[in-house]
Amino acid sequence: MIKRGTVKEQLAVDSVSRKMAGLCPLMPEEVGLLLQAVGYPPTTIIFLAGSETFGGQRMLIPLRAMFANLVDRTSLCSQRELFDLVGPEDPRTPDLPQPPPPKSEKQLIEEWRRAGPRPRPLPPPPARPFYAHEKEGWYGWIGENDTEPDASLIEFRRQAHQLLWDALDYFVSVEADAFFPGFHNDGSGWPDYSSLVMGHRLYQTPSGITYRPDRKIIAALFEDVNDHRYHPPRNWTIAAREHLNRSANVEGVVSSAMLSRPVSFLAHPLPECSCSTSKSPAVEPVKDSNGRFLFGGEEECAGWMARSPAMASARNNEPQIEDYEDNLPEEGSSSDMQESDRSDSNKSSEQDEEMDLDD
Repeated sequence: MIKRGTVKEQLAVDSVSRKMAGLCPLMPEEVGLLLQAVGYPPTTIIFLAGSETFGGQRMLIPLRAMFANLVDRTSLCSQRELFDLVGPEDPRTPDLPQPPPPKSEKQLIEEWRRAGPRPRPLPPPPARPFYAHEKEGWYGWIGENDTEPDASLIEFRRQAHQLLWDALDYFVSVEADAFFPGFHNDGSGWPDYSSLVMGHRLYQTPSGITYRPDRKIIAALFEDVNDHRYHPPRNWTIAAREHLNRSANVEGVVSSAMLSRPVSFLAHPLPECSCSTSKSPAVEPVKDSNGRFLFGGEEECAGWMARSPAMASARNNEPQIEDYEDNLPEEGSSSDMQESDRSDSNKSSEQDEEMDLDD
């Protein structure tokens, strides 16, 4: 992995220094303590989005103890609903190595006869075993092969299902009342799940609560109360609350834009994907070192964009007056109806006289 450039750092990693530098994700326990510091009650419904949690359900025990209404897609959706989301699929057998078919006694005797003269020479000595550090990648450790095997059809199907689950979590995260990322801006140069959600929320609902915590500051806060996390002093709670509130305001948007904007436009689609109306309050624009706008500086919306919401609101506020004139019958219609009824009755009586069997 070092030769191929997959691992560019030293294999001996100091986890404490990386944690203090803000390079490690927040644990579920830390997220729960931060939400308690902000003031969320224990009855708050929390939706756990994203991929599988590192450590499994065991790592979610502290968070579930603080917030009992911790749910995910498996607890909210039934198996039928998840199946309807995936759609009908052809059943496929798992691509597992199958043992060779058993040989009959006749085949064994025939192989013994074709084996050659006896006594046979001794087999060659076994080759030198390969050590674990000499095999690169999991495929080298398991399959003893230099190349990674191709993914099977079952594996492709699992990946497609995972994309559907991620899309469902993404939709719930965008529409949620508040969003708290456990890990974003990993520095890899690729957009991550949380950054895309925050950018979409910034475009769709800018007034929504989206926390953008600085993991370096959060790590320093938890280092101060490492021995008594569940009973922190009041000044620690106030400091954590102020930091999270600032991250959800304009200051957090600007700091997140400085990190996310050079990596992905979708993580911070401002000001290109927004505009301001004449009634919008004046906002002082913020620029980066290259002169690009990070916040503010939106162009004025077109006239039809400003008029359409006003016209829609005016239509909704207008009293609905029902027009009964269309339902009223026209003049002379009643007399016409009476005359038609009389003619129909005369015709029916004439037909009865013609079809009388007594005649």
